[in-house]
Amino acid sequence: MTGASPSDPGSGRGPGSSGSVLVLGEALVDLVPAGGDAGVRVAQPGGAPANVAVGLARLGGRPSFVGGLGDDAFAGSIEAWLTGAGVDLSLSARSALPTALAVADPGDHGNTYRFHLGDTATFALPDRTAEVPRFGAVYVGGLAAVVEPAADVVAATARAAAHGGLLAVDPNVREDRTLDPVRSLERLRELCALAHVVKASDEDLVRLWPDAEPEASCRRLAGQGRLVVMTRGSRGATAYVRDAPAVSVPALPVRVVNTIGAGDAFVAGMLTWLGAEAGWDPALSGGRTQEMLEYAAATAASVCARAGTEPTAPLGV
Repeated sequence: MTGASPSDPGSGRGPGSSGSVLVLGEALVDLVPAGGDAGVRVAQPGGAPANVAVGLARLGGRPSFVGGLGDDAFAGSIEAWLTGAGVDLSLSARSALPTALAVADPGDHGNTYRFHLGDTATFALPDRTAEVPRFGAVYVGGLAAVVEPAADVVAATARAAAHGGLLAVDPNVREDRTLDPVRSLERLRELCALAHVVKASDEDLVRLWPDAEPEASCRRLAGQGRLVVMTRGSRGATAYVRDAPAVSVPALPVRVVNTIGAGDAFVAGMLTWLGAEAGWDPALSGGRTQEMLEYAAATAASVCARAGTEPTAPLGV
């Protein structure tokens, strides 16, 4: 749909089918604590965009992943994980470089990470902007949005999606000594400005706009024509749309086993619902917004209730 813009959310519907999402970003390896032993780490495939792609596939969608894959053993595990879930990798690129690593440190107030990113295949993203019209929606976010050379490719793809489909952004703000904090936040704010749909945690919003309350930032973004969803961990999620009251849902009560990937599962649930139930139109009524949030919250809960980052489709939602 030529001419789509954040101020015209209805025009965000692209010609792609309801289950087709182009997911752009990093697929890397998370080194996470092994069971209850904080001194031992195990390797598991991850990266926020890759988690979203797998989540979309597990929920019945047809995602295509645009990423950089290396030639080491980690890359082989990542490829097997993505294709095993049903993610199309035909638009990804491969190189002889190694895979990026993220060392996870889960804590009472969320997960922190230390990254090994330099000179890796993970951020050698191919330019697939010409493919954007094929898809119902495009998702961007995560480290690839701020790490060169991937960041320029992400920005170009986001601009194409903003003018020809539905662009969904999860800023997923990361802090690390290897990242330029000023330029990283600038890039993420630019992506949010292009987006038709923004999903952000309350912590993301504070980092992006430290001079405003998270709710105020959400209302400002929504007032410009976006669907904005703020997640607050165990306190649930709230959606904001222009000229309508905010809609909130609680987090589903589960015995929490794991929180890594819960936010990515929430995004996958949101996009699955928007494609299947709203035809990629983010201009939702209050009742429909609540349905979307409930589906996304149940998807995230399915990850929190067990080890791993792959969601299962909610039942009875």
